[in-house]
Amino acid sequence: MKRSMFRNSSSLGCPPFPPKHQQQNIFFNKIPINMPSTLLSNQQITEAQVNIQNAVLSRALLNANLATAVTSPTLTYGNGSPAHTSSAPVSFRGRKRLSDQTVLYTTKRQRFDSLHCETTVVNQVVPLPEEPTCSFPSSIPSPLFTPYLPDVTACVPPLQDSSSVTEITLPVAKDKLSQQVLELFQVCQQQTCDLNKKELCRIGIQREIQRIFPQSRLFLVGSSLNGFGTRSSDGDLCLVVKDEPVNQKTEARHVLSLVQKLFSTKLSCYIERPQLIRAKVPIVKFRDKVSGVEFDLNVNNIVGIRNTFLLRTYAYIEKRVRPLVLVVKKWASFHDINDASRGTLSSYSLVLMVLHYLQTLPEPILPSLQKNYPELFDPAMQLHVIHQVPCTIPPYLSKNESSLGDLLLGFFKYYAMEFDWSHQMISVREGKALPRPDDVAWRNKFICIEEPFDGTNTARAVHEKQKFDHIKDELFKSWQILRIKKNLNYILPVRGSRRKK
Repeated sequence: MKRSMFRNSSSLGCPPFPPKHQQQNIFFNKIPINMPSTLLSNQQITEAQVNIQNAVLSRALLNANLATAVTSPTLTYGNGSPAHTSSAPVSFRGRKRLSDQTVLYTTKRQRFDSLHCETTVVNQVVPLPEEPTCSFPSSIPSPLFTPYLPDVTACVPPLQDSSSVTEITLPVAKDKLSQQVLELFQVCQQQTCDLNKKELCRIGIQREIQRIFPQSRLFLVGSSLNGFGTRSSDGDLCLVVKDEPVNQKTEARHVLSLVQKLFSTKLSCYIERPQLIRAKVPIVKFRDKVSGVEFDLNVNNIVGIRNTFLLRTYAYIEKRVRPLVLVVKKWASFHDINDASRGTLSSYSLVLMVLHYLQTLPEPILPSLQKNYPELFDPAMQLHVIHQVPCTIPPYLSKNESSLGDLLLGFFKYYAMEFDWSHQMISVREGKALPRPDDVAWRNKFICIEEPFDGTNTARAVHEKQKFDHIKDELFKSWQILRIKKNLNYILPVRGSRRKK
């Protein structure tokens, strides 16, 4: 007999879609299985958490993000009495930022082992369901009880501890400028503890949202997972309520209004400043009070899930990609041209610009993955298998041996002197510059960057000539300065970037 994903969920607050969408969805049926409760000793808990930090949870974060939340098992505390963990968002249990070093969840900072604290949270929010439910597909083992076995043939790593990934994937610096790029990357790249905080928030928030929308799933997307995140990156969340497109002006706004109400009332102790932004793709912006992480939550913007794993593949098939992208993002932020809400470039557009540049070199450093592996990046691929794609693609072996410093200088030269902004469109999908489309959506746009899956313009926010001229001016000035000085500090003060992270 087929069991529901969420045993104790009611139909209260189901999305206002036609009746067929209020029935259990085949799309979601493929994901969860149930896991029996397990009692663990303190020593076992500690060992499990150490394994999490050393990569047990790392791989599963990627998998769990594409399934549903993991409800923590019953724990046994020092006095031998069992205590249930709360169904409240678990990231809201500490107020201090985690350090870059390993921090066990049994430390006081997380307050994970405080029975009094847990009881209080349970009373304030919602009691834990009697039987924890594990949402991993049968083919994906739970990270809490299965050791991570690395795939030595995989080019794209799981979300491992940052130090091990860095050791494997970073290039060797050949000159001072390249060394500066590497140093900035190592200081500013997203750490495992940063990702874990976002994942814990996702799990807790998803648990609460599923009380309103029982068949929904919450995905962590964007820079947090695509390999290009920094210590200061916000969290992007996609709430999938059904496996069909939703009307963003009506259905999505209605769902988000209910989510905003949930955040403003029941979860107001943990979430602050929830705002409904009525953009083309509406979002709820909010902040986790404990971790300080800012989040943007959208509804059924499925393309964001797809491009997260496309970019993650690009990030790891060539070891120079991630450092170069991070430095360009930091440079753009420093020069105030990295804010789509203010009419400049989004981080996503900047990443696509770097990838396109690396694809168009005389000796390319990156291929077009969508042309080389069309079946793996099919826009119709089901969501529950998308996360498996990156680990199936081998590394790209380029004959181009340019240093990071040379590539950074070349990036500025390409967009300052060579790219034809008036007549060309950036296409990572095709791996080259294409003639600008002549339809209304692209006409009179200053910058045209094709979204690899849905074909929209990711740079449509740049709609003022003054902002466009500012972007071009910064590209040109940085190229002129860097080619003479060969020192990153002249265009991006490293100390200031490190402080801001």
